[in-house]
Amino acid sequence: MNNILNLTDREYEVLILLMKGYTNPEIAEKLNITVHTVKAHISSMYEKTGLTSRVTLAVKACQLGIDNELIAKN
Repeated sequence: MNNILNLTDREYEVLILLMKGYTNPEIAEKLNITVHTVKAHISSMYEKTGLTSRVTLAVKACQLGIDNELIAKN
């Protein structure tokens, strides 16, 4: 599913946690990366998608059916 937005696997992992409402520090802790790296992944997603906020990223992902995958995992 991450190919729809042309995201790397790690960006996709960050997106999923972002959609679940995690903060940058929480995402960093969960993925064992720095907050700076989380911000870099989010910035990269903004650039790739042309979107400019976490909310619009999450909405776009929902529109593309990525939320269905979240439901299936929970």
